[in-house]
Amino acid sequence: MATPTPLPAEADFRHQSCVYGSDEEFLAMAVPFARDGLRRGEPVLVSTTQANQELLDDVLGADAGKLVQVEPACFERRPPQLAAALHRYWTRYRSTTPGTTVRVLAEPARVARGAAEWKLAEAGFNVSLAGTGIWLVCPYDTRVFEAGAIEDARRAHPEFLVDGQAKPSEQFTAPARVDGFPASPPPLGEGADIFRFEGDLIAVRRYVLEKAGPLLQPENAVAMFGIAVGEAIAYLIDHGINRAEVWVRPAAGRVVCTLHSDEPLDLPPFFGSRPPDLRRSDTGLWMTDQICEWLDISSDSAGCTIELATPGSWAGEGTGTLG
Repeated sequence: MATPTPLPAEADFRHQSCVYGSDEEFLAMAVPFARDGLRRGEPVLVSTTQANQELLDDVLGADAGKLVQVEPACFERRPPQLAAALHRYWTRYRSTTPGTTVRVLAEPARVARGAAEWKLAEAGFNVSLAGTGIWLVCPYDTRVFEAGAIEDARRAHPEFLVDGQAKPSEQFTAPARVDGFPASPPPLGEGADIFRFEGDLIAVRRYVLEKAGPLLQPENAVAMFGIAVGEAIAYLIDHGINRAEVWVRPAAGRVVCTLHSDEPLDLPPFFGSRPPDLRRSDTGLWMTDQICEWLDISSDSAGCTIELATPGSWAGEGTGTLG
């Protein structure tokens, strides 16, 4: 089996994918990746299917016990939360062994909603994990994934592993916000119960809690949603926007809040996905993005819109933890 191309001495984030269609092809990628990492004393985290894990264990033998094995459910969480968990995982090793590469082999989620979330996560990793010493390989099984998902992978990964060697993906698209969530609810309408924020923070907080309270359980969920909206309002104020329309309502099993202003914002791609720099006073909407299931920010010459959502009390619970 060929050995994957090693990282340079000064490690940076490396994001690769490997398309495989048989057990043999999976092992041809995974075994050298894991063995080479263990030989170098690098931590190797693996999250894959039970069948693939058993294949890997059989080949690695006693070395399999040196892997950090994580349930696939841990990688079905929201992209910002997943990126933060991977960042924390890398940080633990950086503090004791500076310059260490942390290897992660993560099999994408296969369920319909998980696939959309993973598509968003894959593209966002190129921004949110930039500057870390993480080497992330994402295997895609052609026996499971349709051609469209494979094409999405080629656009999201700068490199592909082919016969154990890294090759640039000609279809790679520079990081930008991608479609990964159902279309946003309708824009503010004439019949909507809209609160017009004009600087009164107490009044807007009262409006949010009043509207979200009957839709969220338990009480701490209401409080957390209020914090998320409050940070979004504070962000607008910090950027000189003191007037906005605020609309809270149920939509598609979620409690959604839309904030719209006629004034634009200058926003980078995947805003909110990168862990905040605590040395700076402006940490963006990191807390909002951690609390909520969905956060979208758009801006053009006509103004800006911040939209956030959290599961309603009737929606299913999330699963999995990491870091």
